[in-house]
Amino acid sequence: MTHRFAAATLSFSALLALTACGADSSADASSKQVTLTIGDQAKTLQTIVAASDALKGATYKVKWAEFEGAAPLYQAVQAGAADTTYSADLPALQALSGGVKFKNVAALKNDGRHVGIVVGKNSGIDSVKDLKGQKVVVSSAKGSISEYLLANVLKQNGLSYSDVKVQYLLPTDAQAAFASGKIKAWATFGVYQAVGLQQGGKLLVDGADGRVSGYGFIGASDEALADSPKKAALADFLKRLGTALQWTSTHQDAYAKAIETRNGADASVAKTLASAAYSKVLPVSSDVNKTVQGVADLMNGIGVLEPNVDVAESADTSLLK
Repeated sequence: MTHRFAAATLSFSALLALTACGADSSADASSKQVTLTIGDQAKTLQTIVAASDALKGATYKVKWAEFEGAAPLYQAVQAGAADTTYSADLPALQALSGGVKFKNVAALKNDGRHVGIVVGKNSGIDSVKDLKGQKVVVSSAKGSISEYLLANVLKQNGLSYSDVKVQYLLPTDAQAAFASGKIKAWATFGVYQAVGLQQGGKLLVDGADGRVSGYGFIGASDEALADSPKKAALADFLKRLGTALQWTSTHQDAYAKAIETRNGADASVAKTLASAAYSKVLPVSSDVNKTVQGVADLMNGIGVLEPNVDVAESADTSLLK
C-alpha cells in the first residue's frame, strides 16, 4: 500500500474498531462451508440482502464487514479482513491507484442522486459559482465520489478546483459539524446526504443528469479470486445481489421500512434512500470502463488521482457473463 493511500484511510487499529462482522447468513451456519466476508458501507448491502431474503438456499456462509466510508473498507481488503469491496467508481479508482490488490467484478448503476453538495440554510451559497473561495468539506476521504461531483460541477461552471478549499472528514464527523453550523458546504452521499437535508440543509446540486457516472463497483480481492471455491461462491452472490436490487426497485416501501428498522433512519430519510438505490448488477462492460475512465482522467488532471488508472485492466469479467 502506498503512503498516499494509507494516509487517506483510518489506521488499521481504528479500522478494526469500525469493522463489525455480523452473524452468518446461510442455510446451515454450523457446517464447514466456504465463507465470504462481504465489505459494506452503512449496512447498505446487508439491508438489501436481508430484506429480499436473497441468500435463501445459499450453500456458503456470508459475514459482513461494515464501514462508514469506502476508504476504511478498501484498507480492510488490503489487510485481508474482507473479501469484497463496495463503492462508487472514484473510491475504487483511488484504491487501485494506491496499490490495493483487487479487481472490479461487477458494476452497479443508479441515477446519481445518491451524492450531492448540501449547504447550510444560512450559508449564503445559492449556486455552484458561490462556492468560489469557500471551504467545502468532502466525505469521506480524498478520492470519494463526493469529490468527483464537486470537481465536475466546478468545471461545468467555469471554476477550477483550486477555487475552493477542500477539507476531508469522515461522514459522521462531518454530519455533527454540519448540524452545529460549523460547515457551510458539504459534499456527501447516501444516508448522510439525506440526514443533512433533514437537518435543514439545502441541496445545491446532486449527481443526476450525468454530473456523476452513476456507476459503482463490487470488487473482489486478488486473494479471493485466486481461491476457486470462494470465486464460485462470489459469482453466486453477485447473481443473488442482482435479484435483491431488482426487488428493491419493485418493493420500495418494503425496502424503505427495512432501512428504517435496520439502520435507525426515520421514515422520510429511509424513503429517500430507497428511491436512490442502485437498481442493477451489471457486467463490467467496455461501455462501463469507457465512462469510468473519463472520471479517472478528470481526477488525474486535477491531481487527485495519482497515478492514473487503466479501468479496463482493473476488471475481472469472468464472474458475470
